[in-house]
Amino acid sequence: MNDEKIARINELAKKAKNEGLTEEERHEQHKLRREYVEAVKKQLRPHVEGIKVVNEQGEDITPDKLKKIQKEKGLHGR
Repeated sequence: MNDEKIARINELAKKAKNEGLTEEERHEQHKLRREYVEAVKKQLRPHVEGIKVVNEQGEDITPDKLKKIQKEKGLHGR
């Protein structure tokens, strides 16, 4: 997501708070927000998938669902 779209999201949010949005602007705002959330998810997923959880004793307590994903991607020697 580029800076122009983020600026537009902020502009629409400010306008919504101050004076309200037209139906067309509400639709645009919704579309831009969905696009933003998807972009964040796309950036966050690799980080989350790379996490290995260990307890104080050093034992791997990574959830099985995450271990499965890591095994499919060859992460952490799984």
